[in-house]
Amino acid sequence: MPKFIVERNIPGADQLTADQLCDISQKSNTVVNELGVPYVWHHTYAAGDKLYCVHEADNAEAIYRHAKEGGFPADLVAEIKNTFGPETANRST
Repeated sequence: MPKFIVERNIPGADQLTADQLCDISQKSNTVVNELGVPYVWHHTYAAGDKLYCVHEADNAEAIYRHAKEGGFPADLVAEIKNTFGPETANRST
């Protein structure tokens, strides 16, 4: 299944409390379980006024459906084509 990065504009996202994060997570998990399609929420980063989420689904439409049914914004949904980091520099050719 393809992985997607989802950008959500939420003012004060980096100030969400543990209780708020718990509520958001519970709502997201409920929606995922009710979608009836293959779907995995991997994790989310809170930075400034944005949440950056990594989800796995068959297509972007499923990501938008999750957002709509959960009441979450989905301002950008982009398929992740590559992942790399410092260790990539050590690749032998």
